[in-house]
Amino acid sequence: METKIPVEVSARHIHLSKEDLEKLFGLGYELKELKRLSQPSDFACEETVDIKVGDKEIKNVRVVGPLREKTQVEISKTDAFILGVNPPIMLSGEIENSSPVVIVGPEETLSLKEGLIVALRHIHCATSQAAELGLKNNDKVSVRVPASPSQGGDGERPVIFENVAIRIKDDYKLCMHLDTDEGNAAGIDKIGNGAIL
Repeated sequence: METKIPVEVSARHIHLSKEDLEKLFGLGYELKELKRLSQPSDFACEETVDIKVGDKEIKNVRVVGPLREKTQVEISKTDAFILGVNPPIMLSGEIENSSPVVIVGPEETLSLKEGLIVALRHIHCATSQAAELGLKNNDKVSVRVPASPSQGGDGERPVIFENVAIRIKDDYKLCMHLDTDEGNAAGIDKIGNGAIL
């Protein structure tokens, strides 16, 4: 049996710790919400930073709130090529032994020993829905996108993504997140449809 699932493309972005936010933007600084994202707790911020590796740079990387325990930068493989670096593919939030990166803010420049990753494709799922689907945290599934026309997709560039990690939390909304490279491969601009196989 297949389960229909919305698919979203997540562009490069950065999550900041409180300590690093205040270094980059000033003591006592608070993030300014630009718009809510699909997951109830997440929001895109007005703030952006520049990221650098050596003499290569990507400007205006969007900050995503809320604040986290540790700062991390999520980029695509194409971004990594631009920066001349090969960061590991890791689950968001797991940055141990990830790549170093320099973050340039309006107040200060930070040199982090780790924190640059390519985010592993994943599915957000509420605890109750995961129980219904028989899924557990960190399970891996395969997802076909775009779905066939009968499932709300256009079927023009069907791709099956394997090793999609399940992330479970009480307030999560069912949704698969791909990076821009993966979205392009499947012909998805920002939002599409898929099916868990």
